[in-house]
Amino acid sequence: MSSSNGINNGSAPGWYAAIAGERLDTAVESERRRTRPTERDEIQISLQRAKNRLFSQHHSEGYWVGELQGDSILESEYILLKFILGQEDDPALKFIANYLRRLEQPEGGWNLFPGGKHDLNGTVKGYFALKLMGDDPESPHMQAARQVCRELGGAEQCNSFTKFYLAALGQISYDACPVIPPEIILLPKWMYFNLYAVSAWSRTMILPLAIVGARRPIRKLPPQRSIAELFNNPEAANSPSQRLKGLPRSWREMFLLLDLSLKRYEKTVVTPLRPRAMREAEKWLIEHMEGCDGLGAIFPPMVYILIVLRALAYPDDHPLVMKAQKDLRDLFIQEGDTIRIQPCWSPVWDTGIALHALAEAGMSPEHPVAEKTTRWLLSKECRQGSDWMKNCPGIEPSGWFFEFNNPHYPDVDDTAMVVMALKRAGGPTAEDAVRRGLHWLLAMQNDDGGWAAFDRTRSRPILEHIPFADHNAIQDPSCPDITGRVLECLGHNGLTKAQPVVQKGIAFLRNTQEKEGCWFGRWGVNYIYGTWQVLTGLRAVGERMDRRYVRHAANWLRLCQKPDGSWGESCQTYENPELKGRGPSTASQTAWGAMGLMAVAGAEDSAVRRAIQWLIENQNPQGDWDEPWFTGTGFPRVFYLKYHLYRLYFPLMALARYRRLVSANPIYS
Repeated sequence: MSSSNGINNGSAPGWYAAIAGERLDTAVESERRRTRPTERDEIQISLQRAKNRLFSQHHSEGYWVGELQGDSILESEYILLKFILGQEDDPALKFIANYLRRLEQPEGGWNLFPGGKHDLNGTVKGYFALKLMGDDPESPHMQAARQVCRELGGAEQCNSFTKFYLAALGQISYDACPVIPPEIILLPKWMYFNLYAVSAWSRTMILPLAIVGARRPIRKLPPQRSIAELFNNPEAANSPSQRLKGLPRSWREMFLLLDLSLKRYEKTVVTPLRPRAMREAEKWLIEHMEGCDGLGAIFPPMVYILIVLRALAYPDDHPLVMKAQKDLRDLFIQEGDTIRIQPCWSPVWDTGIALHALAEAGMSPEHPVAEKTTRWLLSKECRQGSDWMKNCPGIEPSGWFFEFNNPHYPDVDDTAMVVMALKRAGGPTAEDAVRRGLHWLLAMQNDDGGWAAFDRTRSRPILEHIPFADHNAIQDPSCPDITGRVLECLGHNGLTKAQPVVQKGIAFLRNTQEKEGCWFGRWGVNYIYGTWQVLTGLRAVGERMDRRYVRHAANWLRLCQKPDGSWGESCQTYENPELKGRGPSTASQTAWGAMGLMAVAGAEDSAVRRAIQWLIENQNPQGDWDEPWFTGTGFPRVFYLKYHLYRLYFPLMALARYRRLVSANPIYS
């Protein structure tokens, strides 16, 4: 199946034509005329192969979904869950353990992404899971893992999420875990800290951990299965909190003092609000499971809801328990003697980007694939209000979520991508949904001018010091990459920098630009991702691309482009920003870099042409590109992702945009 080669005029913003109208000096024009036919043929062949590959992965229901790959904690935590529940006879566990062993690094630890350094939490959980599965602790791979763990500070240095697993399996006291009182659900919204002041993903973890911390379920293990050998200081491992000397001198120490006070409260005989809080928390969790592919439709709360249901005495054959078990199993991918686990599904995200890329390649709304995909995307529009309405009341429900089913959590990023794709390739049937989605996006703009992922919110940096906020994502503040994508979407829908909402967005981006000229990428790795999306968004709304701050960003992209024309950036840049723009070359990041420069300098820029040539030369026989590295971000410094379709639809988009721009130039017509 192939798409139309015609250009869908009128579906893209006017900046394409503006770029294409830039002319070269006479000498360069003459040279390009001699070389263009060969390059045009190469691009056409490469584009067609990429489109064929993408079409081959289109599901009959009308969507695309690629594998979403995370790190070893998905497998280790599932094994730990099954032992907490006393379900270690699950036949899938041996296949999961096989995959977990293969992820161990030669030196003995587990890392967060390919090429990354050893991670303490991943190593502790990996070692513990394999020991529970019967691996001899004196075998070479277990000795090596144990050594890595102790070198990293010992299991007592693990984060809060890991400590709750260790407590539930009797390795440490619950007193060593930060207190999360269930009474949080009763806090009014006007308080600085309340359930709707934290990120959506934190919300779905705070309440399960609160119930677990209140009920304190423990699965007793025989001594030979303990992991006492992973602690450098066993006494510190069971300490309620580090001891404070004198008055607190920082927000961190203030919250540690509060944690100690809450621990004393937990031990009192009378906790008058506890029964009501437990009922309300249970009710909230059950309501948020309805219509979803699991609580939050992402792995961590999907695991903990099973521990919660067990702690609340739900029988194993209860429909809620059985559904929660199935939701997790649905994330399995079995190959041979291994099972790997996805953190969630990404069909709406993948489908929106794929449709946008094909629209860039000239696919019209009348194409059968466009029609089927449009119908599927329209069926996924959120038409019910949920958590997001707490901070954004009175808005007609709309938006799109990330997974197959997650109506409680439409997000700005998916909505912007889907609205943009439907505007370009959805035709008349999508007009009402595009209008609603656009209205929803405008309402979700934050006071600082930017957009966050799931809520209309504001930055509350003090919350980062809460003891259970050590997963580095307690907040969901405005971020440049999402703001850039929203501006791109607004540009496709006719909004320009003349509108106040766009002016506020541009002001936010100017305020968040790094000194080197780039922008941080919250949801993709990293500064290449953020800079591409910001520059594309600025161009789409008609910002002048000769402004100093814009050229500064383009110059940064040029500086980090490799001599062969590619770009690459490692997840390590979240730990060490000095590595900005550096890492192994990838097709997805090369596409982002090329599109970022195209927005500023046009398709005829020499750096753009080198990038396009690199993509052509590195395309594999299947039509996509080989990309072993992770270029997606879950939680910076904590969890990273590999989207298996990034290596296909982003290079396709870059090639198509390049062809569109050079084809529109009259000297090549």
